[in-house]
Amino acid sequence: MSVNPLPPGMSAQPLDPQVAQLLDLVARARRPPLNALDVADAKIAYEKSASILDISPPSVHTVEDMTVTARDGHAIPVRLYAPREPSWTDPQPLLVYFHGGGFTVGSINTHDALCRRLAIDGECLVLSADYRLAPEWKFPTAAHDAFDVMQWAFDEAARLGADASRIAIGGDSAGGTLAAACAIEARDRGLRPVLQMLIYAGTCARQDTPSHRALAEGYLLTAEMIHWFFSQYLGRPEDRDDWRFAPLDGGGTGADVRGVCPAWIAVAGYDPLHDEGVAYAEKLQAAGVATALADYPAMIHDFFKMGRFVSAVAGAHADAAHALRAAFRERDREA
Repeated sequence: MSVNPLPPGMSAQPLDPQVAQLLDLVARARRPPLNALDVADAKIAYEKSASILDISPPSVHTVEDMTVTARDGHAIPVRLYAPREPSWTDPQPLLVYFHGGGFTVGSINTHDALCRRLAIDGECLVLSADYRLAPEWKFPTAAHDAFDVMQWAFDEAARLGADASRIAIGGDSAGGTLAAACAIEARDRGLRPVLQMLIYAGTCARQDTPSHRALAEGYLLTAEMIHWFFSQYLGRPEDRDDWRFAPLDGGGTGADVRGVCPAWIAVAGYDPLHDEGVAYAEKLQAAGVATALADYPAMIHDFFKMGRFVSAVAGAHADAAHALRAAFRERDREA
């Protein structure tokens, strides 16, 4: 008996039953997708909905809001989470985190619970950045804001109670794109992050991989939504070929990633971005960069923020935290 082969780009593992149930609930709710809304309304809708699927925000020792001055004088809001009391005699490792949202929606508030979880389980400070969003701020403003926050974190580590020799950078989705760009920029500036933690990050210039074609609709993040996000963010067609947007293949060959910090890359089997995440891991490995690929074949895009409904998310959170702790320990051993 012959078995019909799966179409290219489709996960070989069935969708997680709880994810399938969640997608059914979303479909029956008949709420318009973000790309069907006015941009201002989409921002509000995402803010309101972000906490519905996510875990309840766990308690941490302290949470402090402050600002970082960008290169153009703009005050970038940042939020610092401390899992224990900061000590300047016993500085803690630090994760600089960039939220997802297609460069258009999202904030430090929408990713509050996730950052708290990473601070607790990663045993580190977390600095979450509220970089400027489209369409008010076009490319490369978000990337510049990310670079400025990263540099500030290294410069001000001692004042924050952080260990400048144990700083990681990370983010999910568009925030993962920013984290990947930061890893390249850090190398060029002579900074030494211990890890780039890329959670279903966008890395390619054009959305034409097999997973983009096979998963274009039906799994929350659709081809139309991706196009809408990027139409808000990119001001010119040639922006797609800039490595700060497409480190995988921008301009044909993408960014030179030799000498960047080690990577932990998470991808989801039912995510249109799956294949570019795998390809970026392979690009890093080919350049001699220590890279771990964590593939969650039964998950969808944004699943890290669905822990209230999907029990398997807790395991992915634990994997990310383990990668952070291991990277911080490795730098300790090097020292």
